Amino acid sequence: MGKIVISENVSLDGLGAGERLFEWVGQIKGEAASVLLDEALGTEALLLGRRSYEFFAARWPSRNGEYADRLNSMPKYVVSSTLERPVWNNVTVLKGDVVNEVSKLKRELAGDIVVYGSIQLGHTLMEHDLADELRLMIYPVVLGAGEHLFGETSDKKPMRLIDVKTIANDLAYLIYEPVRDA
Repeated sequence: MGKIVISENVSLDGLGAGERLFEWVGQIKGEAASVLLDEALGTEALLLGRRSYEFFAARWPSRNGEYADRLNSMPKYVVSSTLERPVWNNVTVLKGDVVNEVSKLKRELAGDIVVYGSIQLGHTLMEHDLADELRLMIYPVVLGAGEHLFGETSDKKPMRLIDVKTIANDLAYLIYEPVRDA
C-alpha cells in the first residue's frame, strides 16, 4: 500500500506554493537540496494537481543532474479533468473523482507517493484523510498574502510531530503524521 506524502515549502505564516514564495526561495542549494534529493530518491511516484504539473513540466525536462534525472524518470500522476496531452514523460492523468482515484493509486503502489505544490489537491487529500505524512520545509519569511497550505476542513485534523531538523541554520524541516483515532 502506498503512502501519500505532502511535501511543501512554506513561509512562516503558512503560505504554500505560489509565485511570491518561489521568488523568495530562489535556487534551493546545500543542505536543503540534499534533503530534497534524498526525498526524491525514496519516492515511488509524484502526485500533482494540473497547475503544479504545468509548473514542473515547463521547467524540469530540460534540466539535468541527479535531482532532475530522478524527477524526470519517475512515474507521475496528475489529477485533472482538463489535461489531455501531457508533455512530461511517464505521466498518467487521473480523471474522475479525486478521492476514488487517489485511493485506488494508494492501493496499487507501494512506497511514497509525494505531492509537491498542488495546494488544492492537498486540501482535498487532507479533508478526506488520504494524506499519510506532511513534510514541511519552513522558510524564515512572512509573506502576508497568498495561498494557505491548509484550507478550511469539515473538522479538526490532529497531527503528531515525528521529526524535526534545522537545515542550513535558518530552515525548519518538520515531519508530521495524522492522528487518525483522536
